[in-house]
Amino acid sequence: MAKVQSLDPNTPMFAQFKEETGPIVLANTFVVPKERTEAFLALFRRQAEFMKAQPGFVSLRMHKGTAGSQLLMNVAVWESTEALARAFGNPEFQRMAADFPDDIVSYPHIFEQIDV
Repeated sequence: MAKVQSLDPNTPMFAQFKEETGPIVLANTFVVPKERTEAFLALFRRQAEFMKAQPGFVSLRMHKGTAGSQLLMNVAVWESTEALARAFGNPEFQRMAADFPDDIVSYPHIFEQIDV
C-alpha cells in the first residue's frame, strides 16, 4: 500500500473528513518512481472509475510534473467532505488502495474554494 503523508502536518486529511463542508477539492500529489508510472496509472484508472460512480463525485483530473518529474497530481471535486469520506471508506476502494506498491508516497489534502 502507498505511504500516506500529510501535506500539512497540522491538519491531516483524516482530520479534514470531520469538517462538514462542500463543495471541496481533493488534491493528491503522488511521488511515483519513473519505472512504476504506467503500472501506477493503470491501478489509478481502476480506482477513478470506482470513485466516478460514487454519490457526490463531481470531477477528476490527473496531472503530471514536467521536466522528468516523478510527481503525479490528482485533482478531484466532490460535493462534500461527507461524500468523499464515504467513498474513501468503502471496503472496495480500500482493497484497491492496498494494491499500490509501498514505494509510492501520497500527499492528499482537502481544500475549499475561497473568493479572491
